Amino acid sequence: MGKLAFILQFILSVFPADTLENRRHIYVVRRGSKKSHRGNTVAKIWIEENGVKKIEIAWSELSKADENLILETIDKHWDELNKSIDEVFAGKKIRIKHIK
Repeated sequence: MGKLAFILQFILSVFPADTLENRRHIYVVRRGSKKSHRGNTVAKIWIEENGVKKIEIAWSELSKADENLILETIDKHWDELNKSIDEVFAGKKIRIKHIK
């Protein structure tokens, strides 16, 4: 799992194995539970389509307020998150962003 950023009680992450998927996406994981990573995943957000920025929810268990916060944050930090995803997929270590 490649952790990209922390936003309040959430972690934005990617799985290196997802490099072959047809659309780039980010998983939203709830922090603080002792369950497995996948057990804490509360949303999947598409962030592009055919290489063009297009942010939309694939599925979500989040409240509307949390969804809006996550979508706005991804939009605001889209370039930086995409660069981090490229680095994760290339097998590089990245510095996890703390977004407030």
